[in-house]
Amino acid sequence: MSDIYILGIESSCDDTSAAVLKNGVILSNVTASQDVHRAYGGVVPELASRAHQQNVVPVVDQAIKRAGITKEKLSAVAFTRGPGLMGSLLVGVNFAKGFARSLGIPLIDVNHLQGHVMAHFIKESDDDNHMPPFPFICLLVSGGNSQIVKVNAYNDMEVLGQTIDDAAGEAIDKCSKVMGLGYPGGPIIDKLARQGNPQAYVFSEPHIPNLDYSFSGLKTSFLYSLRKWVAEDPDFVEHHKEDLAASLEHTIVDILMKKLRLAVKQTGISHVAVAGGVSANNGLRNAFREHAAKYGWTIYIPKFSFTTDNAAMIACVGTFKYYDKDFASIDIPAFTKVMFK
Repeated sequence: MSDIYILGIESSCDDTSAAVLKNGVILSNVTASQDVHRAYGGVVPELASRAHQQNVVPVVDQAIKRAGITKEKLSAVAFTRGPGLMGSLLVGVNFAKGFARSLGIPLIDVNHLQGHVMAHFIKESDDDNHMPPFPFICLLVSGGNSQIVKVNAYNDMEVLGQTIDDAAGEAIDKCSKVMGLGYPGGPIIDKLARQGNPQAYVFSEPHIPNLDYSFSGLKTSFLYSLRKWVAEDPDFVEHHKEDLAASLEHTIVDILMKKLRLAVKQTGISHVAVAGGVSANNGLRNAFREHAAKYGWTIYIPKFSFTTDNAAMIACVGTFKYYDKDFASIDIPAFTKVMFK
């Protein structure tokens, strides 16, 4: 059987990424990030789509060159169909369609969330076998999503629980903004939390039934507490930012892990993975290691480079779908919101 080369294209938010996988093994993964949004404290959709238009051609060109192949070697083009920002998605979707059509090769649509979960299956060498076995439980946490997913197969994922309002990453970003620490808040809070006391402050934790999450109440609790403390001491944040960050992180991780423990107990599945942008958080990674030691879980934590939005995870799903000949038609639209198939 001849080698399968899949080009992946990811443009769901503010990172333009392209990657090439050969028979599931990563050859390149190139990402252009957009710093323009920092000044606005969040992603500006119109600016994001413009930047994607500027970045997509050079990023794809670099991915193919770093893979050491020519575009004629490609077997198919996989792209993020959604969910995400419509303007950003359209750049990647339409480029993928034109590129695949020009080469006469199949087009493969990929669910962005499915890509995050399947990042655990990106191979870095032919004998790489670090993947979790099916079925496994995956905690998917990012700026836009917080879900507990039962993964039966690459194309069979069941959402057991999810946020009913804000996502964990969104809560972190907004609390960071309230503290005046900047955007994106995740890396800033993570760094400060390493130097703070996680027990310094207590914020309210929601009582949501079953396996669903809620983070809006925590945000409100954090905001009102901060207002009170700043009224008493205008320099409160500057003097206590490490403890605030550590306590915020501790609360969010505690909320996430309580529901995850319940999911493991209910399903009886002890192979547990974490995925998405917030899986780069050191507090969450440490909690996973502690749970593995305490409860006998077998855990799967992705490399930092595979936690954020990247095209390697899109090409990975694309490889699975290529073998199943699950191709997309040229008129397939992008979508902003979607559940797992």
